[in-house]
Amino acid sequence: MKRLTFQHKASQRVYDDYIKRTKRSIRILPQADQADILMEFNSHIYEGMQRSKSESEMDDLLDILQKLGTPEVVLQPLVAEKKLDQATRTFNPLHVFKAIALNITNGISYIIFALLYIFLFAFVILIFMELRDPEHIGLFFKEGSFFAYGSTNLGPQDGVQEVLGNWFIPFTLLLTVALYFFITLLLRLKRTFLK
Repeated sequence: MKRLTFQHKASQRVYDDYIKRTKRSIRILPQADQADILMEFNSHIYEGMQRSKSESEMDDLLDILQKLGTPEVVLQPLVAEKKLDQATRTFNPLHVFKAIALNITNGISYIIFALLYIFLFAFVILIFMELRDPEHIGLFFKEGSFFAYGSTNLGPQDGVQEVLGNWFIPFTLLLTVALYFFITLLLRLKRTFLK
């Protein structure tokens, strides 16, 4: 992006501050997205200054910036949307959690997705619990039917039997990864239907 130059120092400071705030608002995005957004904003400012009819450079610049809006507010939905695109494209857990956090205020569905991802942490916690207390963590059946997956204080004397044994940790890891990809695919599908 080519930095615009102004005749008056005050106008230059206002422009530089606006661009700096814009950069700060989009720094969470990939470089390509940042460059596109900065170029778009810079282009609006440049074109607005070319069309201005006023005698005052500062008044023209302030009018243009006011029409563009405060970067921290105007860019928030765009940043959330672009981060969600990145998350559903890459399946990177860090991008997914950042995208969900940015979009949590955009509707109940994102709250549900956030809860589903938090639910996945329960499986990770179960793995660590299994390492500490293998007798009370697992997949339990009682009288031939499913009883519990996770933790229970009941044992064989209560008619409860753990059926996975040493396979509990690999099974739980596989289940966690499968659910992670499934939830992320659902998130991608949700976004596809909204477009």
